[in-house]
Amino acid sequence: MSVQVTRVKTWHYTAGAATAGLALTAVVTTAAGPWDSTGQRTAERDRAAAQDHTGGADHGRDSSTTGVAPKPAPSAASVLTGLGGPGSTAKAEPNGPAFADVLDPLLKEAALGTSRAAVVVDVATGKRLYGTGAGTALTPASTTKIATAVAALSSMGADHRLTTRTALEPGTDELVLVGGGDPTLTARKGADGNASLRTLATETAETLKKDDVRKVTLSYDTTLYAGSGIHPIGAGNDNLAPVSALMADEGRLDDSVSGTADRAPDPAQDAARKFAGFLEEAGIKATSPGPSKATTRAKTLAEVSSPSLSALVERMLTNSDNDIAEALARQTAVATKARADFDGGGKAILAQLKKLRLPVSGASFKDGSGLNREDRLTANLLTALLVKAGDPAHPELRPALTGLPVAGFTGTLSTRYADGAAGLVRAKTGTLTGVNTLAGTVVDRDGRLLAFAFLASDTPGKEAAQAALDRTATALAACGCR
Repeated sequence: MSVQVTRVKTWHYTAGAATAGLALTAVVTTAAGPWDSTGQRTAERDRAAAQDHTGGADHGRDSSTTGVAPKPAPSAASVLTGLGGPGSTAKAEPNGPAFADVLDPLLKEAALGTSRAAVVVDVATGKRLYGTGAGTALTPASTTKIATAVAALSSMGADHRLTTRTALEPGTDELVLVGGGDPTLTARKGADGNASLRTLATETAETLKKDDVRKVTLSYDTTLYAGSGIHPIGAGNDNLAPVSALMADEGRLDDSVSGTADRAPDPAQDAARKFAGFLEEAGIKATSPGPSKATTRAKTLAEVSSPSLSALVERMLTNSDNDIAEALARQTAVATKARADFDGGGKAILAQLKKLRLPVSGASFKDGSGLNREDRLTANLLTALLVKAGDPAHPELRPALTGLPVAGFTGTLSTRYADGAAGLVRAKTGTLTGVNTLAGTVVDRDGRLLAFAFLASDTPGKEAAQAALDRTATALAACGCR
């Protein structure tokens, strides 16, 4: 017996745009109003202006992020008709040289360190409007997650789900909990749309009781993934649990749903122990669980599925969720029949981007989250990823745009842009010691959608570098660069 899941084609909700320029606001409800003269909801503008705090570090405990799929983001109504599509009211195309006048001084700030790169592209036309160090491969930090998102969506599709199941070995009482690589599997009450370990135990117990089975030898299977689960940053790091095909609540040892937290040293064993407890509550006694591998002859008893891949991607990007990112890198490897370890996941991401004919020269992926300092991306590739995600020919990639944090409102940008382009900038942040990056989209003063990528290395301080990047993105929003 299995839990039934209605598999709505979720990309339909984010892929309704008829042109690339519409991708930013394909899920916004235009009737929500009222709208001010710039197209931004007045209430949203007032809320953004009222905020007087800063922060939003990628992996901090105080990033105001959540453990559920983000709601549709606020955006400018003018984007719906102002970016080159039918009925467009946008002004003339932006002029490249004018961007240099605006951006050059901002990008020369000492806060942005000694190595920097920047690219700005008109999403509707694909035309590069500005570039400095465009092909220079730098450490991208968490902007790597944009590449991970596009690779995962292109290899599996936006409606793909990750399934955790139980299987009974024939002729024995061995029950195997088979991990499907879902890091959002939860052992908590109130699953909020996530697959529930408690539900899986209840459904499994019901099936066992029908066969008059009241006691099982419990084991767990993590063989979907290969290699070590310990990231090069080391064991015991509160940014990321050991990567495993079986875990509950990302191996968190507290009630948090995002940001940093102490993690179980063996997430699979932790999840299996919790599952055993739920079985006991449902009337099935279970032995202390140990590792095993389900055979092809094992009978599936029950299964639960994750939210759609589109929802996982959005949560990963909005919350800068490292655990989901590493899971999606390995899932991309599984989908493309590569070895599902750190190295294989990185190679699978690169291979998918090559298939999409993206400019991958100089790019190197050592993980899916961007925590590895040996990752390398170019500003040219980051903007190309964003433009590809807005391509009407690739609606399955749209969550790579809709999941981007919104300045002043959601995720890792919720506490930034209090005095700037709140609601108009949507961007993935990247923060490591000495590395600060920002890549996303912005609506300029003329209502055109621009993709941008700013990478800075050897930065002297996080807060100053973030503020400099935010000023640069804000300048794009204010620009009528023609």
